[in-house]
Amino acid sequence: MKDKVLSIMKSKIWFLLFFIVLGFIALQIPFTQLVGSNVKFTLFDFFAPTAGAFLGTGFGVIAVFAMQVVNLLINGIDKGAVIRLFPILFAIVFFSFSSKKQKNALILAVPALSIIIFNLHPIGRSVWFYSLFWLIPFLMWPLSKKSLAAKALGSTFTAHAAGGAVWIWAFNLPAPVWISLIPIVALERGIFALGICASYVVFNNFFALLSKKSLLTGAFSFDKNYVLKFLK
Repeated sequence: MKDKVLSIMKSKIWFLLFFIVLGFIALQIPFTQLVGSNVKFTLFDFFAPTAGAFLGTGFGVIAVFAMQVVNLLINGIDKGAVIRLFPILFAIVFFSFSSKKQKNALILAVPALSIIIFNLHPIGRSVWFYSLFWLIPFLMWPLSKKSLAAKALGSTFTAHAAGGAVWIWAFNLPAPVWISLIPIVALERGIFALGICASYVVFNNFFALLSKKSLLTGAFSFDKNYVLKFLK
């Protein structure tokens, strides 16, 4: 039993190292820039939310947070970059919680509080309809058990909710800016959701391959619904 536990821990450590290297590289590849700051979304946002599903919620959150802190120290710190540290962590929790058999809906408190906080701001109240984006996690939650797309959409909009609620208080962007962002957010988050789905399928099949080659040693589970036929 002791040898089995050590083997599982060794497998997780190797994957964590692989994930860190891959994540740090992805953090250097910009996708789009956040309005009001020099901070950019990167390819990291495409697969970071899946970390909790494979590493475990706590381990995934710690790994992603540590990676972002190191990246921040290397590339420079500003107010936007510090705020940017946290929303992705909520995306990890949403994706991880919705992946479990006994789902924990506590994560839905994040978009709920975000809507309230956003609308407490004078500018936020004038563009209250922008915060309707953050109802998407509530709509996706019942579907997330059977739909990877729903899980990904709920995850990315949970991150968006947390970021948006803080962003309006930190930068006081005028109402026309928030209105102009509506079509951009719809497209951007749709792309993020597709990226999250693709990342999950890739990692899921990677673990399925390791399992088939008897290299997984019980360290990670994978969903057979998203495994390619030749690996089943």
